[in-house]
Amino acid sequence: MKAVQIEEFGGPEVLKLAEIEEPSPNAHEVKIKLYATGINPNEVYTITGEYAYNVPNLPYVPGYDGAGEVEAVGAAVENVKVGDRVYLSAFGAERNSGTYAEKVVVDAESVHLLPDHVSYKEGAGLGIPGFTAYLALFQKAQIKAGETVLIHGGSGAVGSLAVQMAKAIGAIVIGTSSTEEGRDSILKMGADYAIPHVTAENKEKLLEVTEDKGPDVIIEFLANANLETDTKVIADAGRIVIVGSRDTIEITPRNLMSNEAIVTGMTVINPGEEAMNEMHHGIFAFLDTGVLKPVIGHEFSLEEASAAHKSLMESSGSGRTIFNIREES
Repeated sequence: MKAVQIEEFGGPEVLKLAEIEEPSPNAHEVKIKLYATGINPNEVYTITGEYAYNVPNLPYVPGYDGAGEVEAVGAAVENVKVGDRVYLSAFGAERNSGTYAEKVVVDAESVHLLPDHVSYKEGAGLGIPGFTAYLALFQKAQIKAGETVLIHGGSGAVGSLAVQMAKAIGAIVIGTSSTEEGRDSILKMGADYAIPHVTAENKEKLLEVTEDKGPDVIIEFLANANLETDTKVIADAGRIVIVGSRDTIEITPRNLMSNEAIVTGMTVINPGEEAMNEMHHGIFAFLDTGVLKPVIGHEFSLEEASAAHKSLMESSGSGRTIFNIREES
């Protein structure tokens, strides 16, 4: 089968299309014929060999997320059967042969049913971004209907899902984007407001739409750029959830003292069985009722893996970047 494989660590140029042997599932594993694969920033870091969470043995097929049809199951697998439409998220799985490929074998517990009306491309938009959005909103921020939620980068892979989830439970949603196109997409997802990224220079717009109270919750994807401003605009007793950061930042702790806000960080690496079970059922319910529709941005073939990684890190948020592996009939 065709797969993207690396034989040495480095930048996007080390991603090479190869012909490799198809993997076979053991007792607790599932083999999936992939139709689409979601591409994550952590996969860009992993191929450098310097990512603290995962330094793989070489040769290595990257990829944690994808969607497709179950082709084979191990003798002990009970949650899915041959022919099921599924999506998977294998970050932290004991067995993951890599989703930058035509087929993948992964632990059964990493595989989840995909409703019939959700396309495989949309299924590839889930995985890590879906679990990240759910964890940030409901398990960390514990948002409630009627609260105001600011989602920085609301047009991106995670942000677009967070916008839809927050709106679905009755929150007042404000999304930010650096582009007019991104802000238009945020409004189309159902957000109440779409504004440029909030900075010290333009924070008055945010305060205006929140009647000078500030948002109750901020979901922050670039804390090194935005956290100081977040501490100034968050509502009294508000919650700031840090999902991403690419550098250090100096903040003024007195801002948090005066508004008694809470800042917390998060990761989806090891959520625990109970938290994972909640996320799976919550996301399935959002999908099944039609209130959640993953936004797909740039599409690439497996042959274009290097270009896909470059695009992912250079372009502004516009939904999920995916590999389109085979067309859905």
